[in-house]
Amino acid sequence: MPQSGPFWPNDARLVISVSMQMEGGAQPESGAESPMPKIDPKYPDIPASKWYDYGYKEGLPRLLDMFDRRNVKVTSHMVGVAVEKHPALAKEIVQRGHEASGHGQTWTAQYSMTPEEERHAYQQSIETIERATGTRPLGFNAFWLRGTPHTLEILQSLGFIYHIDDVSRDEPFLVNVKDKPFAVVPYTLHMNDIVNYESRYFNVSMYADDLKMEFDALYEEAGHRRRMMSVSAHDRIAGRPSRAKVLEEFITYAQSHPGVVFMRKDEIAKFALREPSIVRENI
Repeated sequence: MPQSGPFWPNDARLVISVSMQMEGGAQPESGAESPMPKIDPKYPDIPASKWYDYGYKEGLPRLLDMFDRRNVKVTSHMVGVAVEKHPALAKEIVQRGHEASGHGQTWTAQYSMTPEEERHAYQQSIETIERATGTRPLGFNAFWLRGTPHTLEILQSLGFIYHIDDVSRDEPFLVNVKDKPFAVVPYTLHMNDIVNYESRYFNVSMYADDLKMEFDALYEEAGHRRRMMSVSAHDRIAGRPSRAKVLEEFITYAQSHPGVVFMRKDEIAKFALREPSIVRENI
């Protein structure tokens, strides 16, 4: 059913939110996902570690410069160990106007944690990010989106206001956690560089077409309902020269359309929490 507008602050038509993962250096020493052929985990996977190193040596600096050129602010989901190893880079991300968001302290899967382990890991992540950047994370992204039945309650009790581990809508919405609203700023798998480049083996032209088609469809729908587009960029993947170029060309294309606004996810969550017309769901 068509909604009545305006749907976003300042009469924006469509909001685009970009995620930029800071992960390089936090991966396990062996068994980490990479394009390399798998080897026995008893041996160190040196080439795979170098593939991850690219993320902080080249990928993030290149993406940060590109976002500056396009005047776009993004949300950076930071793994705590990566921040500990590269605190100056984490601080630079925030100093350039981007959001530091929680992405776990390590690459340990959250879904297998006890509630006590979850709480401890998230608290560690908060302290690590706050120590490096001077900001406290308000949002959270679990390892491959897989939290536990306790995740949202734990996050809310620690001061988080939103999570992104939900791909069920093309707009933000609220869920009740302990009778309090908690924001969901939906993430993406199909506009996700790790899925498209590493899993589907898309080339840059195919991903560029995918981005443009998604934008065109949502921009049209945004004429009569609240729409948000999510794009994901990992340090070691979208940070490659050709892939960063494709992302910049997409941003330029989107910015050529009236009413398109790029927002950080904390900004979207705060808007959702104060906007009466936002969809509310029970979980």
